[in-house]
Amino acid sequence: MKKIITISREFGAGGSAIGMEVAKRLGFEFYDKAIILRTAKESNIDVESILRWDEKVPKNFGFAQSLFDFYNRPLNEKLFDAQKDVIRRIGEKGKCVIVGRNANTILKEFDNCLHVFVHADPYWRMEHMKEKMPDATEAKISEQIRVIDKARRKYCAYYTNTEFGVADYYDISLNSSSLGIETCIDTICNIASL
Repeated sequence: MKKIITISREFGAGGSAIGMEVAKRLGFEFYDKAIILRTAKESNIDVESILRWDEKVPKNFGFAQSLFDFYNRPLNEKLFDAQKDVIRRIGEKGKCVIVGRNANTILKEFDNCLHVFVHADPYWRMEHMKEKMPDATEAKISEQIRVIDKARRKYCAYYTNTEFGVADYYDISLNSSSLGIETCIDTICNIASL
């Protein structure tokens, strides 16, 4: 049985909802943005700073900055390292579903992991997000999808030297728009139970 499930996802593809239900069905702990708040507590980094730097890459990061020690590094680097430590501790305990945060790469050496990527076609993502953001216009939702996906790609490349959504970094890739949320949940649970 897989004891750690990581879910990377395109914005609006339903990855968080899928992860939450998978955790519930398997009796696992569920972690997503809550990791950020936990990181803040354990790292003495204030929550506002963490939320400001969440899944962002520094705009003006230069080679010279990378030579500083931990305390002189930019806050976003400290945050990523602190978050990585928290994710590793969660992984060591097992029986968890972790959504986002490059957990698939951070936990790649761990045994009994299932790394999942959830994606969907643009129209489906738009319709899905209309339900979640009823007051937003289609243009606003479309822009959110574009901006957040771009930020996730950059964040993934910057901190892990991998490519967001590329099959090499996941065990399975599920298209929630063609399979449906329930089938994605069932598939993950079935594979995790092997």
